[in-house]
Amino acid sequence: MRFTLIKDIKKDTVMRPVLGALLFFALLYLISDILVKQSSFGITPAAVSATLFGDEEQFLEALSQASFLEFWHTEIFFSMMLLFTMSAVYIRLYEASKKAMLLVHLLFISALLALFALPLAYFVDPAFVNIYSFSFIVWHLSALIVAFCALQRLYFAKSV
Repeated sequence: MRFTLIKDIKKDTVMRPVLGALLFFALLYLISDILVKQSSFGITPAAVSATLFGDEEQFLEALSQASFLEFWHTEIFFSMMLLFTMSAVYIRLYEASKKAMLLVHLLFISALLALFALPLAYFVDPAFVNIYSFSFIVWHLSALIVAFCALQRLYFAKSV
């Protein structure tokens, strides 16, 4: 995370393209994560419920506890890596402005809510599926906004 120590990122010929590539791949990951979840796990409450608890009409079996915990474990890891890295870049580029802090807070709260709502839906009450679906969409959209804004600031803003 050398970029946190550089005074002017736009003038650093080594770190600027590295950060640009990081943000570009974060965008690719976020878009592909939405598409993969939509086609395999589901992002709507009905699809997530069918994946977690099964659906007799569609001949879908419920997700086993071991499979659920493995899925949740990887979600925690990838979310954490993406959230901390992107928020560090974004806050550094926007110099911790109020707008940046609000967006980062929305990003973290929605991601954490999605991560907590999923096991609550599986183990406690299926009603948490609605919270998971909503917060999943909110955190992905806010992460896309963070990545786009950071790329814009990195390459097109007059001064960082």
